[in-house]
Amino acid sequence: QVRLVESGGGLVQAGGSLRLSCAASERTFDSYAMAWFRQGPGKGREIVAAISWSGDSTNYADSVKGRFAISRDNAESTVYLQMYNLKPEDTAVYYCAASTITGTAATLRGYYTYWGQGTQVTVSS
Repeated sequence: QVRLVESGGGLVQAGGSLRLSCAASERTFDSYAMAWFRQGPGKGREIVAAISWSGDSTNYADSVKGRFAISRDNAESTVYLQMYNLKPEDTAVYYCAASTITGTAATLRGYYTYWGQGTQVTVSS
């Protein structure tokens, strides 16, 4: 069982920045692909960014390309999501996810086995 704990959410004005962190309990973290998903009010859960087990490969949703950056520190079993130039439409609960199926930067929700509880990000206009 992999436990994922997100932190770093909050309220920020449009144009501001936040960094989300996700700490994993599993020592084999460095073999898992990791991703961030989000679910906005009245919307389904969507991919934000994914990163391969090594960190060498990343994928992003078109809506966040150039504004968000995913990274990982395998020594600390932590994955990060740095968010810049935040927009009101980025308002959502952000979830960290781990894949025990693939080590590639998969973007499909079905690849992800374990999920965190989520952290709220609210961007005011």
